[in-house]
Amino acid sequence: MFDKDMLAQLRAARKKWESGRHKKAPDSPGEREMFSEMPKKPLYTPEDLADFDYMEKMGFPGEYPYTRGIHRDMYRDRLWGMAEYAGFGMPEDTNLRWKFLLEQGQSGVSLATDLPTQLGLDPDHPLAESEVGVVGVSCPSLREVEILFDGIPMDRNRILGSINHPHMVLWAMYMAVAGQQGVPTEKMGGSVHWDCLDEYVGRGAYIFPPEGAMRLALDFMEYGLKHIPRLSYHVNSYTTRESGGTLIHEGAYALAAAMAYLEAARERGIDVDEFASRLSFNHAIHMNIFEEAAKFRALRRLWAGILKERYGAKRPASLRYRFGTGTGGSTFTAQEPENNIARAALESLAAILGGSNYLHTASYDEAYAIPTENTVKIALKTQLILAYESGVTEVVDPLGGSYYVESLTDDIEKGILEFLDEIEKKGGIIEAIKSGWFQGEIARAAHRKQMEIEEGKRVVVGVNRFVSGEKPDFKIHRADPKVAEEMKARVKRLKRERHNRRVESALAQLRSKAEGAENLVPFVRESVEAYATMGEICDVLRSVFGEYKSVSF
Repeated sequence: MFDKDMLAQLRAARKKWESGRHKKAPDSPGEREMFSEMPKKPLYTPEDLADFDYMEKMGFPGEYPYTRGIHRDMYRDRLWGMAEYAGFGMPEDTNLRWKFLLEQGQSGVSLATDLPTQLGLDPDHPLAESEVGVVGVSCPSLREVEILFDGIPMDRNRILGSINHPHMVLWAMYMAVAGQQGVPTEKMGGSVHWDCLDEYVGRGAYIFPPEGAMRLALDFMEYGLKHIPRLSYHVNSYTTRESGGTLIHEGAYALAAAMAYLEAARERGIDVDEFASRLSFNHAIHMNIFEEAAKFRALRRLWAGILKERYGAKRPASLRYRFGTGTGGSTFTAQEPENNIARAALESLAAILGGSNYLHTASYDEAYAIPTENTVKIALKTQLILAYESGVTEVVDPLGGSYYVESLTDDIEKGILEFLDEIEKKGGIIEAIKSGWFQGEIARAAHRKQMEIEEGKRVVVGVNRFVSGEKPDFKIHRADPKVAEEMKARVKRLKRERHNRRVESALAQLRSKAEGAENLVPFVRESVEAYATMGEICDVLRSVFGEYKSVSF
């Protein structure tokens, strides 16, 4: 990239510059010890890109290898999607919150369900008692989803959310409500968090063993490619990072899991270009702006190369690494929570500089509870201020060409490839998860980071340095204890009012088909439309697939 004579002159000049740097005494403040996930030099110059090939490594936005972005004009042409993850209490509460966010400028709805729903349990299950409507909305049946989307056209709003093992049941409810609105499934759009492997890595909201969970994921994907063509399928590496993994672990999981799904789809006879073009990714954003932005530049380049060279993908759409991001809930602190507003802005900026296609900005009260209407408004307005006031959208890939950022992108790419190689030596991501090896790697990384914080080596403002000692004084969301009783009563009333013979017939047919090899989506949808509950449907699937027991590592 650079002339050899120029590089020689630069080396000489740099040595002279370094020799003149002021030396600090060992016990003086000196240069701060830096704690980041990638080793760094104090200064980057053209020497660090001596063999850099612009067209091979960067190219142009919207063209292979997509390092600089998957669209030609990126945010100059269209902004990233803004959808705050939202859901709590009863469906009426969440419906009002969604409408508020849409009025404030949000561009889709992103559903947070409560833990019982994520685990395939109804509100009246003994294990659900203390969690109904707490960290998300309770969705035990089609009736709740009918309320959720009351007044929200399903053909004009992208539908996002995070629920993995019961995703087929929830999306069957969405399709049923869309039908009631007169919206064909072909006009529905959004993304489904159907990455069943993610639950074993960190979230822990698993139900079925990997074989059963993969069956459901592949059945839904196969159905969706034919009937919901505007739907994308999220691989969720957000959890890998939020559980304590490094950005290398996060990137490697995303690619390894995606390849596992590609291989499984190929075994079903699905062409790589048909499926890969609908894959998308969900990532975490933490506090080091340049590392985070470089991570996405590296992943775009890696994905394009893997799809082209390993899988022989032909369509440009298959080579484009589409991803959404969420600011890091684990980076937000309970101490001095207002500081999290600054953290949200910086992490959102990192996501934008990295070319995120969708962004959720966590609210500053994240460490205490789900957001209030006020704090979620601040989170959304943070994105809008960045979009319309910061100037960050005026240029495509503004960090491109930086000696530092390009070197960092190369280093992260190398690190991800090396960890991918370790995963493949373990037999692939599914075997690495089954053995507990991958979870162990994440746990060890989480422990190292926590020790750095506790020892004061990694500074967290307001926690281990620059502590004000002031007690937080702000209003937080409080879960309504009446929700559980009301949702129990609704389930009881539903079972009394529905056509129970139809329910029994639908569930019996679902059990029979689950024991065979047919695609299960039509039979789950029949059960949903008969008003079978989430718990009843998942219980049928549990009886066939079994329940997963976590491994030790």
